[in-house]
Amino acid sequence: MPRAAQPLADRMRPRHLDDFVGQDHLLGRGRPLKQLAERGFIYSMIFWGPPGTGKTTLARLLADAAGARWRSLSAVLAGVKDVRAAIADAEAAAGETTVLFIDEVHRFNKAQQDAFLPHVERGTVVFVGATTENPSFEVNGALLSRSRVYVLKPLAGEDIETLLKRAARHDVGSDIEPEAMSLLVALADGDARRALNILEMAAQLASGSVQAEHVREASGQTYRRFDKGGDAFYDQISALHKAVRGSAPDAALYWLARMLDGGCDPLYVARRLVRMASEDVGNADPRALQLCVDAWDAYHRLGSPEGDLALAHAVLYLASVPKSNAIETAFNRAMAYVREHPSDAVPLRLRNAPTRLAKQLDHGKGYRYAHAEDGAYAAGERYFPDEVPDLKFYEPTDHGLESRIKARLADLAARDRAARNERR
Repeated sequence: MPRAAQPLADRMRPRHLDDFVGQDHLLGRGRPLKQLAERGFIYSMIFWGPPGTGKTTLARLLADAAGARWRSLSAVLAGVKDVRAAIADAEAAAGETTVLFIDEVHRFNKAQQDAFLPHVERGTVVFVGATTENPSFEVNGALLSRSRVYVLKPLAGEDIETLLKRAARHDVGSDIEPEAMSLLVALADGDARRALNILEMAAQLASGSVQAEHVREASGQTYRRFDKGGDAFYDQISALHKAVRGSAPDAALYWLARMLDGGCDPLYVARRLVRMASEDVGNADPRALQLCVDAWDAYHRLGSPEGDLALAHAVLYLASVPKSNAIETAFNRAMAYVREHPSDAVPLRLRNAPTRLAKQLDHGKGYRYAHAEDGAYAAGERYFPDEVPDLKFYEPTDHGLESRIKARLADLAARDRAARNERR
């Protein structure tokens, strides 16, 4: 490829392991991959990490350090036929170590992954995969058991700055102003490829030094790391939920902003907020549920960006008010009991009696209408099936309004005991 057509990120790809920037937890002195390279050995492995962290480059450098042949396929474009051709090539070079690198390995289905599993097992090829998705869910279990998984982290700001300075000095030929450098590091968001791509475009716009205005023009609208369904998605919604539960409104707002900035569907967030209102606030502040439903409705009516503020409103409210998980706990207890016990009949006094036949069968006979009794409460009445003992699922907390609910239920329970004692 002519140099002019070759992207800066590819031109700056390190040729030696000592030039690799970042991933010190794997390549620092005494670390596993550093030791592997020093021994000139390579085994089957999977690199798991976000884009632009050097997965492909690191695999190639380790193969070079081991003196191995390199064969590379992209799971986006390749099929079983391509895998078989790569295996045949490795078999033709018997006696030499062949590294078969599969980029985006999570895009191969189970049948495609099965195609090279026996050859990995026999040692025909050393399998090295790269993925942005959790291998536990996306890689064949048998293949996973024969590979070591190494997690690559987003590059730190100083690592991105090192790469940018190296590119400016050895390739781009333009200085980078301090403000532009800070902006480049922020926009990179831990992705070396993104940083170098923006620098390359910014340098084309600059007549001299690269300035912040060039970076802004070159970057357009960039999004933070967010995969709309993979680990980053679930990790961030988990962080939002835990910040709400932990009554940390500022942290909760941060995670909401991260998700929306990354392209998450705001309606998904709205649905989760409604769940949080019942799961983590509950009767400590029953208004939370209605406010979240209102925020959901407001977003439906307004869309982005106006409707985003309604979601922020709900997040801050949920994170700020008293908490109780008594509703979720009670519901789970009730569901567990129902699943583990017979479907006992509804007592006759509690049954509906809409027809003459139902009344003849004593449906509703003996029912005590609570509103007609003292305090609108039928003290001593039971509402479980006759075969089921008195069960306690709901245990209100002392938080917020639920403390008042707790006191009322305790009073009603005392009235029940008194009424039952009178009957004995």
